[in-house]
Amino acid sequence: MSKNVMSKRRKWALAVLIALLLAVLAYVVAGPYLAINGIRNLVAAGEYGELWRFVDFDKLRENVRPQIQERIARGIVGRVGPSETARTVGDVTALIAQPAIDAMVSPAGIATLLQGSALAHRIAGKVDADGEARAVDPLKDAKTGYVSPSLFTATVRNAEGQPVVFEFRRDGLSWKLAGLRLPE
Repeated sequence: MSKNVMSKRRKWALAVLIALLLAVLAYVVAGPYLAINGIRNLVAAGEYGELWRFVDFDKLRENVRPQIQERIARGIVGRVGPSETARTVGDVTALIAQPAIDAMVSPAGIATLLQGSALAHRIAGKVDADGEARAVDPLKDAKTGYVSPSLFTATVRNAEGQPVVFEFRRDGLSWKLAGLRLPE
């Protein structure tokens, strides 16, 4: 083979390699948006059992647990006063929080949150063709952005105007909802 033919093959192989790398990079960059859209589509179709494809329920539970427990502890201390021991408050908080966490971080809980009923009130006067009130899509106008190469956030406002931050984390090439920062 001539040097000219080998050179053309190498250039072509290099071009294919660069195109593949760009395609993988584009897929990774678009990943959080694909995850948000996938969650939206599953919730809209009522296929809550398939949310595991876009939601890491174990990591989400780990993320939400301390926030819920801290809120409950503040409520308990606010009512009984700081005289109770931290251990007693912690034990009671864990006991009370677990059912709330399990309900919130379940396919039905995530669906409720993402249908908008937990974040905002139904829009008055806006109805579907069947006459039913349409739920707000809370992620529709979310402020989105990369925090790092493996963390993407979508921030929305709840009914009181406070920020709720959905955290999407990258695992390999895929992105999943793995965190939720609740308002204080």
